[in-house]
Amino acid sequence: MSWIQKFFVSIFPASWAKSMEADSRRWHMQCTKCEFEVSYWDMGGIRWKAVGEQRNYQKCTSCGNRSWHRSYRKEV
Repeated sequence: MSWIQKFFVSIFPASWAKSMEADSRRWHMQCTKCEFEVSYWDMGGIRWKAVGEQRNYQKCTSCGNRSWHRSYRKEV
């Protein structure tokens, strides 16, 4: 876990922490060049009770190129 995840997990009640982790694991970022995807939680981030999709310009951890990454909620 990243320091921000550890911080929020430690201050929130256990039920909220579980909900935050589960919700963050449903949200994914996908590179538009190589189509590599990773969940927000696995990236060390938190996306909890969020709505809507966004696009971020960042470096891909898989291909190493800077490109747009699509954020979307993956339904299980």
